[in-house]
Amino acid sequence: MQTNPTHSSLVAVGDSFTEGMSDLLPDGSYRGWADLLAGRMAAQTPGFRYANLAVRGKLIGQIVDEQVDVAAAMGADVITLVGGLNDTLRPKCDMGRVRGLLEEAVEKLAPACRQLVLMRSPGRQGPVLERFRPRMEELFACVDQLAERHGAIVVDLYGAPSLGDPRLWDVDRLHLTAEGHRRVAEAVWQALGYDPADTEWRTPLPAAVPPRWVARRVMDVRFARQHLLPWIGRRLTGRSSGDGRPAKRPELLPYDGPGA
Repeated sequence: MQTNPTHSSLVAVGDSFTEGMSDLLPDGSYRGWADLLAGRMAAQTPGFRYANLAVRGKLIGQIVDEQVDVAAAMGADVITLVGGLNDTLRPKCDMGRVRGLLEEAVEKLAPACRQLVLMRSPGRQGPVLERFRPRMEELFACVDQLAERHGAIVVDLYGAPSLGDPRLWDVDRLHLTAEGHRRVAEAVWQALGYDPADTEWRTPLPAAVPPRWVARRVMDVRFARQHLLPWIGRRLTGRSSGDGRPAKRPELLPYDGPGA
């Protein structure tokens, strides 16, 4: 890892986490940690270029089929790859296949860039994810092994106390808020060797009075109606929230910030 490095380009590969949900902009589009990171890198390097191939809902097989070869061909200085978590949240998940596909992706991307960045994705606190936690941790162990083998950087978001706080997660309980995405961008920025802007991004939020029982139940009902039931419906019918959606930013072009 360089100190105060210079990177001329970034390509982001992945699913909704990298697309930027739920960091909503006034025009209805999503920003997210990758856009924030690209903006900061662009401020360091004139002519900086950025592509974001991420599409919400994608499984690791779809990421490999649709994004990896495209990203490898771009010849970027930095490539970020975050994928596989959607697979672990499916009722039926072949972890052997997930590991194999992740390995295929890393083997293609690592030699195609100066620095490949992998992540241990953040996971919020709460009982729902406990069922899937063993799969998630198996995925992250694979990430660690592949990074060591191929010289990739691993950004450990899963182990960051702040990112487990429900207050940094949107009402859908699957995507980070704008503040959560800001902290992820800071984490990757520091992992790449840039001078920290926020040395406390991992620090837990100040304690707050928890909502009353009635308020929690109202939030649970709203979550189930607006997010959980539609998610289950898509799983049962084989649909995805990303069906038919193009990549967020499919070409490696100069970037000055959101909308550039």
